[in-house]
Amino acid sequence: MKVMINEIPKEFQIKPYACDQYLVNGHLKTWKGATSNVYSTIKTKDSSGELVPTLLGSIPDMETPPALEALEAAEMAFQRGQGLWPTMKVGDRLKHMETFVEKMKEHREEVVKLLMWEICKNKSDSYKEFDRTVDYIIDTIEAYKNLDRKGAKFDKQGDVYAHIRRGPLGVVLCLGPYNYPLNETFCLLIPAIIMGNTAIFKPAKHGVLLIAPLLRAFQESFPPGVVNILFGRGRKIASPIMETGKIDVLALIGHSSSAVSLQDLHPNKNRLRLVLGLEAKNPGIILPDADLDHTIKECISGTLSYNGQRCTALKVLYVHESIVDEFNRRFAVAVDALKFGMPWEDTFLTPLPEPTKPKYIQELIDDAVSKGAKILNKRGGDLSDNYCFPAVLYPVDESMNLYHEEQFGPVVPIISYKEIDEPLDAMAASDYGQQVSLFGRDVRKIGPLIDTLANLVCRVNLNSACQRGPDVYPFTGRKNSAVSTLSVYDALRSFSIRTFLASKDTPYNKEILESLLNSDSSNFVSTEYLL
Repeated sequence: MKVMINEIPKEFQIKPYACDQYLVNGHLKTWKGATSNVYSTIKTKDSSGELVPTLLGSIPDMETPPALEALEAAEMAFQRGQGLWPTMKVGDRLKHMETFVEKMKEHREEVVKLLMWEICKNKSDSYKEFDRTVDYIIDTIEAYKNLDRKGAKFDKQGDVYAHIRRGPLGVVLCLGPYNYPLNETFCLLIPAIIMGNTAIFKPAKHGVLLIAPLLRAFQESFPPGVVNILFGRGRKIASPIMETGKIDVLALIGHSSSAVSLQDLHPNKNRLRLVLGLEAKNPGIILPDADLDHTIKECISGTLSYNGQRCTALKVLYVHESIVDEFNRRFAVAVDALKFGMPWEDTFLTPLPEPTKPKYIQELIDDAVSKGAKILNKRGGDLSDNYCFPAVLYPVDESMNLYHEEQFGPVVPIISYKEIDEPLDAMAASDYGQQVSLFGRDVRKIGPLIDTLANLVCRVNLNSACQRGPDVYPFTGRKNSAVSTLSVYDALRSFSIRTFLASKDTPYNKEILESLLNSDSSNFVSTEYLL
């Protein structure tokens, strides 16, 4: 899609931003090596008047030596659990995080503008991503206070006292996704560091420039080495770091193939904790008695919000044969009515941020059509160099690539079923198990279905689209869809381990414990109640 500069509202016009800094050991260092230009797939006129992808700026194309320098800084800050950050009082760590979130808020408009240009997310969703991330940090702070309050006591079992708290794991390598480059990345990074770990963070290929305005906020908010931020390619940065065997936690949201390849590089896999949010093929199951008005509305949102570029998107719809014709007709009309435009116009559909994605979507469509599927909506598959209008395909079957692959884009496969075992068996055979949406009314049918579905996926959405939020609820998956749980509450546990002081109930030990509690000698042994 093309746009003239004078057609863009002034507040959303953008000038190229040259990011030549990175954060290592508390210092904002200037990169003097090679750089990579960052483009938007949205086209504007260049100086010669030709319409070309818009240059947004540049980032360092870093090599392995600074990556190993960042690893050393994170190691020094953690110091095998003896560093300032992991041994700091919980209340003091929280103050550092509170400082950061206040500094982060100052860059809201700048980050939102870059979200719209870099990954083509519409205006309201870009603001929502920023604000939701701020809320996530604040909620994480409160959740950690609650967690610490529960540990601010001594338990007794038999003749042994125990003071049980949660401790950090070590050095974390944090790699976020392009579709939620702020929110989902920070859902890894924030709980990791707040629990006392240190981190090396590399942004995703798309949605990378928007991290630049936050570099100084990180630098000014945390002790040296706690957060280290690098830019560049994974093979030059992430791979050499993993090969050292010095990473204690791999925190990644992306594809399982990336997670596996990085794990394979680590020489001590038994010591590597995994916190992974991976791909999914979430189905929608539509029963014969579903309210079609409501179901179609939810399925539009579920399949095509942010053009379907969400791991929680509905990526296949199973519709009972008795209503499939009516559903298809009404759903196709609803898809064709969706408005397509620029992110700042706040349309539902926007350009695709990956230059290669339209071609890939077209290949999926062509493969399915060649094997018997039909495009049901009139606008389906209309192609440009940065977009492919959503295509509704029916009937889809196992012979088609679209049946198996997570399309992560604007194409909706529909499958008709006669017996409910058909979608259930397909889910059981799938490599994925994140969520499902179940649409219907009859509790005699819904009840047993929920019992089965709860063992196939980790969230059953009743008459609603799959989603991640609210962030206090567990976000995880079975099989290839996740390792560990990411929610405000659970992520703190994913990035920590239970650890405790044990003491036999003797007068000698009691005297020591009482002295410890009445002194400031230990940050670990404390019954202080955080307000």
